[in-house]
Amino acid sequence: MSPKPITAHADPTPSGGPTNFASIRVHSRFGFSIWVGYAVLAVFAIISLGPIWIAVKTALSDSGTLFTSASSLLPQHPTLFNFERVIGLVNPADPRLQQTSFGKVDFYRALMNSGAFTLLAVVPQIAFSAMAAYAFARLRFYGRQVVFFLFLAATMIPSVVLFIPNFILIKDLGWLNTYQGMAAPYALMTPFAVFFLRQMFLSTPRELEESALIDGACYFTIFFRIVLPVHRSALATLSILAALNAWNDFFWPFLVGRDRSVQVMAVAINSFRAQQAGGTPDWSGLMACTVLGIVPVAVLLVLFGRKVVESLQYTGFR
Repeated sequence: MSPKPITAHADPTPSGGPTNFASIRVHSRFGFSIWVGYAVLAVFAIISLGPIWIAVKTALSDSGTLFTSASSLLPQHPTLFNFERVIGLVNPADPRLQQTSFGKVDFYRALMNSGAFTLLAVVPQIAFSAMAAYAFARLRFYGRQVVFFLFLAATMIPSVVLFIPNFILIKDLGWLNTYQGMAAPYALMTPFAVFFLRQMFLSTPRELEESALIDGACYFTIFFRIVLPVHRSALATLSILAALNAWNDFFWPFLVGRDRSVQVMAVAINSFRAQQAGGTPDWSGLMACTVLGIVPVAVLLVLFGRKVVESLQYTGFR
């Protein structure tokens, strides 16, 4: 007599009926919470991107129909004429330029000035802040905690308070309307940069540095050949944050670099707005210039935005 084959039957309730229903309820609540979170994020994304879309829509609109289509979400009769005339691709004999006294802006000059100002402000700042942060994280010297506390206390000083003494200093040095005059207040150590990098350097395994010391390496060698390569992600994050801050800065470059030869993008846009007769801004051209000015920042955030968030989460305020 052949034995009956053994068949496995799936138990619909492997751990009992009530427990199974409870797990389904928990799973449903968890899924509902995810959808609610996505909905909230979508609302915040729409609110955040709304002004940018209004700027793009205004830049694509014709100046003659701009106010008649103000309530529309899409531009009526979209055109790239505003972008072309801001960049300088429109023929001066174009009859559309004769209809209204459009403002003029040297877009490429302003773009190059913003790039030069950002480079001069960020590179020295990261270099000096990294050296100061490593000293606070690893070196032992008299008054280290007091000096570091003063650095942290400097973050509570409003930046507007320092504009007048900095302006007087730059003027006495003869650096008005120069790149070095605009970048000087940013080129040295900043409290946030020192604090950020110090927190990163504290997470470096001491065994790496102790092994290098045993092998005869000095602190400079350890700093440049071990610490900096290990934390290049943090250095890149801080560089991005500092570059965004310098690129978007307006008030200090407006005070020091008002000459057209050194005007950064924000100052050039403000000059473009003030050129209109009767005080009526050329909104289409102004928004076209603004959209073109934020393109480098948008590209930077798209490429390195995740790295910035991850590094800020990893920093740890301890």
